[in-house]
Amino acid sequence: MTILRPFAGSTSVGVRSRTRLAADAIVLVAFAVLLFLLIRLAEGVGAPFNPSTAASSVSTDPADLPYYALRSLLRMFVALLASLLFTFVYATAAARSRRAEKILIPLLDILQSVPVLAFLSVTLTIWLVLFPGSMLGLECASVFAIFTSQAWNMTFSFYSSLTTQPRDLDEAARLLRLTKWERFWKLDVPSGMIPLVWNGMMSFGGGWFFLVASEVISVNNHTYALPGIGSFVAAATDQQNIPAILLAIGVMVLMVIGVNTLFWRPLTAWAEKFRMGDTTAQVAQRSVTLDVLRHSGIPRYLGMAFRPIGRGLDLATRPFGLADRPLLVNPGRRRAGDIVFAVVVGLLVAWGAVEMLVYIQGSVGLVEFGRAVLLGLATFARVIVLILVATLIWVPVGVWIGMNPRVTRFAQPIVQVLASFPANFLFPFVTLLLIRTGVSLDIGGVFLMALGAQWYILFNVIAGASAIPADLREASVNLGITRWLRWKALILPAVFSSWVTGGITAAGGAWNASIVSEVVGYGHTTLTATGLGAYIANATAAGDFARTFVGVIVMTLFVVGINRLFWRRLYRLAENRFSLT
Repeated sequence: MTILRPFAGSTSVGVRSRTRLAADAIVLVAFAVLLFLLIRLAEGVGAPFNPSTAASSVSTDPADLPYYALRSLLRMFVALLASLLFTFVYATAAARSRRAEKILIPLLDILQSVPVLAFLSVTLTIWLVLFPGSMLGLECASVFAIFTSQAWNMTFSFYSSLTTQPRDLDEAARLLRLTKWERFWKLDVPSGMIPLVWNGMMSFGGGWFFLVASEVISVNNHTYALPGIGSFVAAATDQQNIPAILLAIGVMVLMVIGVNTLFWRPLTAWAEKFRMGDTTAQVAQRSVTLDVLRHSGIPRYLGMAFRPIGRGLDLATRPFGLADRPLLVNPGRRRAGDIVFAVVVGLLVAWGAVEMLVYIQGSVGLVEFGRAVLLGLATFARVIVLILVATLIWVPVGVWIGMNPRVTRFAQPIVQVLASFPANFLFPFVTLLLIRTGVSLDIGGVFLMALGAQWYILFNVIAGASAIPADLREASVNLGITRWLRWKALILPAVFSSWVTGGITAAGGAWNASIVSEVVGYGHTTLTATGLGAYIANATAAGDFARTFVGVIVMTLFVVGINRLFWRRLYRLAENRFSLT
């Protein structure tokens, strides 16, 4: 259970220096402060709640903002923990079961294309029934909404790590006769740790974007507001309180920088210990927080205290069997099992589809799908414009940052903060600009969508450019080729695969962002664009479940269909023609 002792310091015996004592003091004080804040925040989570008299807005008093920010931060980390647990269970089931994989992976592809508001509209009533008369129900609904913006990317990442494990590691796990539990913690999690941490960081940044939607929940003709920095911005926008919005933006910037410094940076630096083989990172990750933890003896003592629990879990999970699936199976038995499995799943899917279509036909009629498709084409046009413009702007910038180590040192942290910052906090200013200039949201919506989606392209292009081998760069310089030919023959082919990854993520983010980008307001003025995002947002707010289902189905078909018909082909092209390996 070494994975459970992540920050254990050195076990060598030595004189306790002042540095060790100072580190111990810092860790103890930090733990005490964290425990106090959790107790303080838990009081508000369990407060009484009455749906009929619940507040639809929060106070914009600046004195309340620190408490609101901490409540939002707590929701983000609870959602991250839930996403991690979901990732471990879902990705492992998909990677270890051939039949489950055929359902779980396509289902995951569909789930990541479903907008956050759709999950809220369907699950809010369930959470309120589970926790009647308590704010905990509304808190769970908010956390679940944030969870749906984080979990899918992390799950895909961990699933990919499990399915691409080196064969020699799998053979070693069999020879050592590891149990399924031991293999998971000693092999599966460590081998997938680096991509899991980095994708977790990106997912966490994506969760910030939906803070407003998850803290001001408007469904079924009711609006519920939870104390949080997102609801603070929503209330300040309704009141046209520019100073309050600017103050919230300042607090948000500090919070993003603080989370990156105190949590993600030490985590990414620690994850380097799981890098396989003799390879090392091109730029060594450093973190003051991690250095303090490693100097302190407290993590080591905690590891020693929890070691008996780890051994007990190893023994208790042995009845679940060893991690040695049979290498040879009976083809006839497998084929018969596959047929039965396919028939059962097909019947269940067909039954669910028929029931849903009958419900829609009885409510708004199947003709509503035609209207939703036309609106989807309008949103699709905005997504295309966003991808083209973001590519033209950020590919050159990403290449410049990635191919210049000096620039990378100061530019990459800035880019990380910009990518983590919730772009919809800037929506009130853009909306005010659109109102003053008279520009239609049909055009301005592209810019609003780009505020949150464009960074995926920049991030991935930076990674692709920094991975170009030094010998290829030197060869292009020594050959004296022109700048245009260098871009055409070396740089663009080298970053093409990274651009595809960023493009598909940015496109998916843009579709989801259309929900909050095609209906925006400032004060008593509301702007609405023609598009599928506005269609779903209005249907959700009005409690029109039939139209909500129609909009979600059409958006899912658009996203999944485009991924299969366009992005998957670009992936194959990148692998076959432009792979550096």
